[in-house]
Amino acid sequence: MKRTTNESASYLSKRIRAFGCAFVGLYVLLRDEPHAKIHLLATVIVIALGIVLQVSKTDWLWLTMAISSVWTAEAFNAAIERLADRITKEHDPQIGTVKDIAAGAVLVTCLGAAGIGAMIFLPSLVS
Repeated sequence: MKRTTNESASYLSKRIRAFGCAFVGLYVLLRDEPHAKIHLLATVIVIALGIVLQVSKTDWLWLTMAISSVWTAEAFNAAIERLADRITKEHDPQIGTVKDIAAGAVLVTCLGAAGIGAMIFLPSLVS
């Protein structure tokens, strides 16, 4: 089905607004989440090391996947925490468990990313 000019403009406008919302979300994540600032520092260090050590294209693929996975996990964790806090500020064991699971997912992702980084960088740094 072909869109009219107005429908196409409206569709495009909605997509542009959606990207705007996504960038606002990333800004809020960096502004409000202390761990996001740590992830940003780690991201900068990993990119700098990759450039200095001239890692291969395959290594860049692994590093990109590791970096994006950590950021994704942190964003989901922050979103879950905010939603849970919106539901209730009172102690709720089930909500606490949900928050712990989300934080655990970030930890697992970070450990995996650290493993990838170690496998890529340690041989060059040790020799």
